[in-house]
Amino acid sequence: MRSFDYARANSVSEATSEASVSADKARFIAGGTNLLDLMKLEVMTPEKLVDITRLDLRDITPTEDGGLRIGALVTNSDLAADATVRRDYAVLSRALLAGASGQLRNKATTGGNLLQRPRCYYFYDTAMPCNKRDPGSGCSAIGGATRLHAILGASEACIATHPSDMAVAMQVLGAQVETERASGEGRLIPLAEFYELPGDTPHIETVLEPGELITAVILPPPPGGTHVYRKVRDRASYAFALVSVAAVIGMDGGRMARVQLAFGGIAPRPWRSAEVEDLLQGEAPAPALFDRAADLLLADARGQGGNDFKIPLTRRTLRAVLAEATGMGDSQ
Repeated sequence: MRSFDYARANSVSEATSEASVSADKARFIAGGTNLLDLMKLEVMTPEKLVDITRLDLRDITPTEDGGLRIGALVTNSDLAADATVRRDYAVLSRALLAGASGQLRNKATTGGNLLQRPRCYYFYDTAMPCNKRDPGSGCSAIGGATRLHAILGASEACIATHPSDMAVAMQVLGAQVETERASGEGRLIPLAEFYELPGDTPHIETVLEPGELITAVILPPPPGGTHVYRKVRDRASYAFALVSVAAVIGMDGGRMARVQLAFGGIAPRPWRSAEVEDLLQGEAPAPALFDRAADLLLADARGQGGNDFKIPLTRRTLRAVLAEATGMGDSQ
């Protein structure tokens, strides 16, 4: 691990001020469950760490419109166990419990979870070219080992996937990310607009500016309906998703009156398709309809050899989730 400067912030303004001094060479640290590993491997080499663990960002509080404000330092364990989250946002609790291990969830924070770096083998191997580490050097994953990689939203410059389970559930719930810049100006960014697709600049993963700090995640009022989170992975725990589906489905008179879907493990960001949701909205559940939804979702899907299996796997997982959420059983 390379040497670095260290500062411990006592306020949000102090944190953003400390981070902005070093521009894009500074990083915030709280749980450190991803950042420290990357620093040890010299995948990330920040010149300065700004410790934000003393900041008052650990509360889960109701908002005026009936939603929920989740402080950026709320741990994954505390968020999953919160009574309101378990009752009103069950898909989020289930997604959190599907991620990592109990020990990591006890340390990992809400803000840090959103900012996880990809688990691409080549991103972690500094001997291999990687456009995320070294823009313009090439993507070793293309033509390489691609089992964990994207089938949607990728580019010729990068095919890595976003690894967070929590972010998939946040996406399906329509969350917003609350931030503060060094100037003191705050922003409220829809999660749907928070992540950048790789395009020609895969090293730019979010819309955050240097020194901008996530202070909270805002959830809208509870959506109701049936909540499902299904994660398909290589082993039962401590494994990243090959495919995951988060669903919130509300039924009325035998038809799907509310349809919210998000997907993990298949794209560079938590993936949501308004077209698929619109296709299902107001319709009676049926296997043929679920197939049409999968066809629409996967119309532009592209495998890389080692991850070709994700296309039929996504289809089967979507069908199973929709069947479960609409009361048709798990065998459809």
